[in-house]
Amino acid sequence: MDRRILKSKEAIVEAFIGLMAEKNFEQVTINEIANRANVSRGTVYLHYTDKFDLLDQCIKFHLVQLIDSFLPCGVTGIFPSKASLLHTFQYLGQHAFFYTAVLTNKGVPMFRDRLKAALLRGLDKQIDMDGINRDMNKEMLVQFLASAIGGMIEWWITDPMPYSEADMVEQLWALMERNQMVPQPLNQ
Repeated sequence: MDRRILKSKEAIVEAFIGLMAEKNFEQVTINEIANRANVSRGTVYLHYTDKFDLLDQCIKFHLVQLIDSFLPCGVTGIFPSKASLLHTFQYLGQHAFFYTAVLTNKGVPMFRDRLKAALLRGLDKQIDMDGINRDMNKEMLVQFLASAIGGMIEWWITDPMPYSEADMVEQLWALMERNQMVPQPLNQ
């Protein structure tokens, strides 16, 4: 991609996120985005249909990056290791400005919905329904755990980050172990 195009898109996204951190999504206009990004309205429309498309593309990009942060190449599962979970919390911390903007903005419920959907997909594949979970309803268990993990992430980002990434990983890992959600060693 041409570097000028890349710089324009980065400026537009940065301006958009900055505006969302200041006011509700509904109040953000294309004119404000263009002015803050120091580009014309036409440049914004060249890359995005409207502010809804811009929001959608930002969310898609950051969710893909978030998922990639905890799935090392070729590994499957929602949280394959403590190291990958730590990497995820480090990624969240590094991109806290974006996540804070979308999680605190009243006009952006779709981010929570997409985050929860990603957690549901991963948990549904990974949850162990043997042992203590044998008599549980899997759908209810997955819904509960996705809400809990999503809630912990949201609380940690919006509080803002009252505990270190390592502390969050230790506590979340312990909770996941209690619910048989962590990968088991191959010799078991």
